[in-house]
Amino acid sequence: MRKIIISSIEANQRLDKFLMKYLKKCPKSFIYRAIRTKKIKYNSKKPQGHEILKPDDVINIFFTEEQFEEFEVQKEIKKMAISFKTVYEDDNILIVDKPMGLLTQKDTPQGHSLADEVLSYLKENESYDPEISKGFTPAPCNRLDRNTAGIVLVGKNLTATQELSEMLKTKQISKYYMSIVLGMMTSPVVLKGYHLKQENKNEVTISSHYVEGAKPVETRILPLKTNGRYTLVEVQLVTGKTHQIRAHLSQIGHPIIGDPKYGDPLENKYFKNKYDLKYQILCAYKIKFELCKGPFAYLQNRVFTVPAPHSYSKICRGESLL
Repeated sequence: MRKIIISSIEANQRLDKFLMKYLKKCPKSFIYRAIRTKKIKYNSKKPQGHEILKPDDVINIFFTEEQFEEFEVQKEIKKMAISFKTVYEDDNILIVDKPMGLLTQKDTPQGHSLADEVLSYLKENESYDPEISKGFTPAPCNRLDRNTAGIVLVGKNLTATQELSEMLKTKQISKYYMSIVLGMMTSPVVLKGYHLKQENKNEVTISSHYVEGAKPVETRILPLKTNGRYTLVEVQLVTGKTHQIRAHLSQIGHPIIGDPKYGDPLENKYFKNKYDLKYQILCAYKIKFELCKGPFAYLQNRVFTVPAPHSYSKICRGESLL
């Protein structure tokens, strides 16, 4: 038998969801059968499975040690060099500046990602203990492309993670990017369209009219400075679809400089030869907490920014965009 006392980090999730994380290799059917046959008890009673866990709740699991060994997955968090910069941190949230070239989430079991670095960092500063918190693992709440630098939000407990995800979904957190685009832009513009992923390709299309399967998107552009040929812009991402900014700007004839998928090949060649630019100029440089309730009320109207990568600043100086 094993007795589990729910920590504040693990609270605010359904009992059955917690058990599936705690016993990762255990089939769902086995867990529900154990609930029905009272081999799992919640606060000394037979549970339904949908109870919402609270701190100090007690779960008793009447499995054999052999079954625990079969169903559990030991979390191994390797100590690693940290490439991100910490922008802000408190008991609920970690805000980091992800560098270019680092995946937010790894794409292979052997890969390396920001999520891995975050776990290593939180374990080292004792914000997270995988042995105590088996029903929750901190992870990034928003995702950036590998070669997009900038701000990523991480919830340090389940309640914070759930709230951050909801705030991002309902636009209570505004996200801003900086970029350099081809062509002269002098007036703010609100772009609306329909976003569609391409079958079997890591590309998207955005059209001005609805097509089957497409999702509505909105992107707001604020020109900051132009030299007549290129324009430094701030982009507010209202919706958050794959490659939305890159595809939307390309659709209106102002592709992002350096973009290998949606950009202008001749312009990209110029920037590659002059500045050794290999990827799109795009940085998630600012977030604003617009409407904060519950655990994040103290962040109301807070703004966090990060500097653009040095290579971007060099290009801005070279092209008279500063």
